[in-house]
Amino acid sequence: QVQLTESGGGSVQAGGSLRLSCTASGPTSMLDCMAWFRQGLGKGREGVAIINWDGSTTYADSLKGRFTISKDNAKKTLYLQMNSLQPEDTAMYYCASKPRWGGTCTLSSAYNDWGQGTQVTVSS
Repeated sequence: QVQLTESGGGSVQAGGSLRLSCTASGPTSMLDCMAWFRQGLGKGREGVAIINWDGSTTYADSLKGRFTISKDNAKKTLYLQMNSLQPEDTAMYYCASKPRWGGTCTLSSAYNDWGQGTQVTVSS
């Protein structure tokens, strides 16, 4: 089991930026991909971005150009750079990891391990 800890959330004004971090511990060599998800108050969980072990990335269409996912394998850390933030980006942000087995990286149900979340609040 991989343990994930997010940090970097906070409150910003519209147009601002934040960088979220997710530090992993445990058997990360068994991972196929990692991802960021978010869930706003009263809303369903939404996939934000995925990064595969080879570094290839996938983004939610609505977030392309504003958000960038990256990772530092040596530090076992996943990042999400968020620019031009808008009030609709307000949500709890979670990182998650998927092992090499059990489904594809585009399925949220395939992610076995999740962090506790970090809150992002964007005011207008």
